[in-house]
Amino acid sequence: MMRSGASYLAGLEDRRTVWLGTEQVDSVVRSPAFRNAAQSFARLYDLNRQSQWQSVLTCQDAQSDVRHSRAFLIPRSYADLVSKREAHKRWAEESFGFLGRSPDYMASGLAGFAARPDVFAGGSFDGSANVLALYQRAMEQDLFTAFTITNPKIDKTRSLAQQGALDDIGVRAVRETDAGIFVSGAKTIGTAAIFADEIIVGTIEPLPADDVDYALSFVVSPATPGVSLISRTSYESLARSAEDNPLSHRFDESDALLVLDEAFIPWERVLTYRDVQRTFAMWWDTPAYTNMAHQASTRFWTKLEFLAGLATLVCDSNGSTGNPQVRGQLGRLLGYVQLAKSTVLGAEAGFETRPEDGGAVRLNQEITYAQRVLAGELYPKFIHELRMLCGGALTHLPESVHDLDHPGIGPMLRRHLRSSQQSAEARIRLMKLVWDATGSEFASRHAHYEQFYQGAPHVYLAQMTFTGLPEQYSRFASQAFAAMEKQGADT
Repeated sequence: MMRSGASYLAGLEDRRTVWLGTEQVDSVVRSPAFRNAAQSFARLYDLNRQSQWQSVLTCQDAQSDVRHSRAFLIPRSYADLVSKREAHKRWAEESFGFLGRSPDYMASGLAGFAARPDVFAGGSFDGSANVLALYQRAMEQDLFTAFTITNPKIDKTRSLAQQGALDDIGVRAVRETDAGIFVSGAKTIGTAAIFADEIIVGTIEPLPADDVDYALSFVVSPATPGVSLISRTSYESLARSAEDNPLSHRFDESDALLVLDEAFIPWERVLTYRDVQRTFAMWWDTPAYTNMAHQASTRFWTKLEFLAGLATLVCDSNGSTGNPQVRGQLGRLLGYVQLAKSTVLGAEAGFETRPEDGGAVRLNQEITYAQRVLAGELYPKFIHELRMLCGGALTHLPESVHDLDHPGIGPMLRRHLRSSQQSAEARIRLMKLVWDATGSEFASRHAHYEQFYQGAPHVYLAQMTFTGLPEQYSRFASQAFAAMEKQGADT
């Protein structure tokens, strides 16, 4: 079903429990803290329905002959990977890459789960039928699915089970019935969960054997009794206007703490249960992670394109583009964009097939994992270079673009804040946009977010030491010693 933006927004009016500070939000759709971001997500759904984009953003189901979002497609060829990337790219362009967890992110993850339902089977609980039903339901109803998969800990040196009775904060089943389980606990970093139709609750980190009580995953509606979402500060609510804060005004997808207090989860919505191995494997043994990374790396590339465009506009606005040093800085940024693009195209071209995936294909694992290193280290450098190109122009902006209309200070601003290439109004609008992307609280969140978007650096950097083919490279390097020995023998 090709869902409309209006239908999506209507679905958010479900009495979900959302907290902003000490106040409970009556309606996500109408709240000044969330309404513009909700509208931004709604526009993505409407884009799918536009005739000029349907062939890019949607595809036809082979069995039902019904069109659905291409993000749900299980890729079975290189051409499928390319078509999915083109869809991710078009959606990312709508937010200039600032909506990180748009609906296509987890839709692709669900396609990864559906490619390997066997990973959810075994042990005392078989969730394979449940995960296939979740995939089918989400695809048919065009659902926005988010996830919360990070465990809060009082003491990071201890497992969840060792936190102590008073600090029992990990999510676990507190009661079992024939119909399902009652769960309590918390998960952190629920990005866009406030705007989602459903939330997958799980754990992406490996759990020790004594954390078996916390080794479960399930899907829950935000409107379920006992479910609370506690939002961080809303940058949308702090935005003065669309002109003064053009990005945070529209694209603050929010991050939330998910708290469960004996929330009931029917068995058919449970994916893994009391199984340390499968709760971890659902992310890493299926194509889910590389599928989600496909969206993530495409969005990151798009975001750098936007920031590089801003850098070019800044230099053009003050006539500095011809300066050799400035051209060098611009060249560096444009080179970074091509590096980000190359990781996407390279991972697609080097796709992998595995017998256990049933005909599905995955992005190249080594390149996909390496993209996390590139993105986490590149983004802060990119932002720094862009701010340096702006110089002091970012530090003396008026409170609002609309100050130009004031009879007292307007003429002074128009006289003193213009450039050789731009009027004061055009220059202020440009710098307001740059500040929202690089210096605002919204921008600071994104700088931190990109460094942790696909996990903590100490995790993904360590992971590269066994997924980055170190043994293959060491064997290659060892050939030099063999050549040296042979040369010595010959002389």
